[in-house]
Amino acid sequence: MQVLSVASEVFPLVKTGGLADVAGALPGALAPHGVTMRTLMPGYPAVMRAIEGAKVVGGFPNLFGAPASILAVDHKGLDLLVLDAPHLYDRDGGPYMDRAGRDYPDNFRRFAGLSLAAAEIAGGDVIDWKPDIVHVHDWQAALTPVYMRFGAAHQTPSVLTIHNIAFQGLFGPNVFPELALPPEAFSVDYVEYYGNVSFMKGGLKTAWAVTTVSPSYAQEILTPEFGMGLEGLLAARLSTLHGIVNGIDTDIWNPQTDANLKTTYGPSGIKKREANRQALSARFGFDLTPGPIFCVVSRLTLQKGMDVLAEVIDDLVEAGGKLAVLGSGDQVLEAAFLSAAARHPGRVGIVIGYDEPLSHLMQAGSDAILIPSRFEPCGLTQLYGLRYGCVPVVARTGGLADTIIDANEAALAAGVATGFQFSPVTADGLRQALRRVFALYHDTKAWNRMQVQGMKSDVSWDLSAGRYATLYSRLLAKG
Repeated sequence: MQVLSVASEVFPLVKTGGLADVAGALPGALAPHGVTMRTLMPGYPAVMRAIEGAKVVGGFPNLFGAPASILAVDHKGLDLLVLDAPHLYDRDGGPYMDRAGRDYPDNFRRFAGLSLAAAEIAGGDVIDWKPDIVHVHDWQAALTPVYMRFGAAHQTPSVLTIHNIAFQGLFGPNVFPELALPPEAFSVDYVEYYGNVSFMKGGLKTAWAVTTVSPSYAQEILTPEFGMGLEGLLAARLSTLHGIVNGIDTDIWNPQTDANLKTTYGPSGIKKREANRQALSARFGFDLTPGPIFCVVSRLTLQKGMDVLAEVIDDLVEAGGKLAVLGSGDQVLEAAFLSAAARHPGRVGIVIGYDEPLSHLMQAGSDAILIPSRFEPCGLTQLYGLRYGCVPVVARTGGLADTIIDANEAALAAGVATGFQFSPVTADGLRQALRRVFALYHDTKAWNRMQVQGMKSDVSWDLSAGRYATLYSRLLAKG
């Protein structure tokens, strides 16, 4: 089975969030199930610098304003197709925003270009290869099944995965004439959404199947609270909606082999984490007083509940904890964490930005990871935490609720607890969770048992990749 995956970011080439990890890990996870996946992604500057030996295999004389090429390359086990379109992607900034944090004004054109290229590849006329299935990710690739509907690939099955429905690719109606779609596409049956153009809505209407990244999130987005205005459309497509929880690449995220750590360890050598704890303390300038180290590896946004965490930092420190933060985002929240670090030298530290090796060390050296998200389609950092014996403290929502077993009395007695869940996502809700964490942390044997139980959890892609392979097979049978 040949599958074309279409994603705006792919680890290890470009990463702003969990989408990149999923797009990078899924091809390898699907291989044992008889699925060969090629991944189409934009040719951002970082990508073009990294893909040595890429070959031109096709192209477009005019892709939204200028010529573009399709490059093929194998990169670190990934079979990649790279859309080399400098007029769309050669930017001095990130994949979606400039250095000042502003969305590129032509993002509609940049990702319509990615989607149109994918649809043309699916039609078999661009390169010497044609997929059986097209699997697209989030709004940046969501126009692909729309273009397919009106093109040569209209009989090729398609899957749209929603990683976060809060981001919908919503643009004014003035962009529609530039999208190279027929006039009828600007209608309620395709991309029109309250007079505007919605990439996500178009994909939801035209993809043969829709998946999201956890069973709980698949149910949550059917409600007004979480559906972000698309809950009615999703309810109408309920028979084609599937919640498939994400996994992680257990080769990259493996504390027994991870070169980013001071000392590697496994479930039977949990005490070896201490060397990583010391290295982490040195990195963040922590003092040597006893008490748990909490970490945060996150975008600093309201969705992630970072305002709630900022409100309880003083309580966390007063109770004897330390806090290491790695992330960036809302400037007000960044300032709040920087202020907390200034108030509590030696107890609170923050690194603004993203540092992949440091994120590994934080999972290996911290006692617990805090994830107080208001909503979380799946979440991956809690899975990394489980793998590394860094106990997750999570809001009871979406994939966080699906992947963490709360340390209530019954779960502790049965030896199955892997972390802490809490609700509601308020300062008082988080304070109550922290009280539970501190109480169990001081019971060293119980805490270590929970760490080991978490490390034994199956957080791989094995089961979920099988579900994707089954979905692909069913769609092909319908076709």
